[in-house]
Amino acid sequence: MPRLQADADSARWVAVTGSLGFRGRRHRKAAIRMLLNQAGRAAGGAAAGSDRPRGGFLAWAVSQATPLLLRRADGRVLVWVWRDDPELVVVMAQLQEATPQLRTARAMMPIEYDDTEEFRTPALGAGEKLVMDLPKDPRTPPFATYTWDTGTHFVTLTAVCSDRSRVATILPAVDEIARTLRIVDDLSVGESPTVLRIDPA
Repeated sequence: MPRLQADADSARWVAVTGSLGFRGRRHRKAAIRMLLNQAGRAAGGAAAGSDRPRGGFLAWAVSQATPLLLRRADGRVLVWVWRDDPELVVVMAQLQEATPQLRTARAMMPIEYDDTEEFRTPALGAGEKLVMDLPKDPRTPPFATYTWDTGTHFVTLTAVCSDRSRVATILPAVDEIARTLRIVDDLSVGESPTVLRIDPA
């Protein structure tokens, strides 16, 4: 089964994927709290003037379940948070099968999502990068998304930031992760017509 791999600088990022129990708990909780807070604001649920995330217990509960959910995703989802400030930015890479339904959904995205630039990587080739550092709706957090279409799968990497003033300083580090993204697969000899088997005799 195909899965994603990437190389994130451990001095900058903490991997949420694969962190179980107490390992990475503080970073998981902070990142999830930030995302819950941003989602609440987008839904109009945040109180006026509230700048810090809420929902401590919910964030804790979700943080305990997240590693198991990511493990069940079996490498199709990778998540990192900023080491120095886990509530500042969360980065998620995802591998999805390019079904007709998914292609239709992508084609129906709002017109502002067409404002992309080319982003090329050694492993995935030419892709697209979209930066929404000042979304029209002030309740929408700034984000950047990178997309590659391999023909059979979509590879996406999305970074959500809680501070509009710091997006520009974070993006170069996100670019570094995006450039290392690659798809790997486990193939046994004989599974591919391009594999040549030589008889030891």
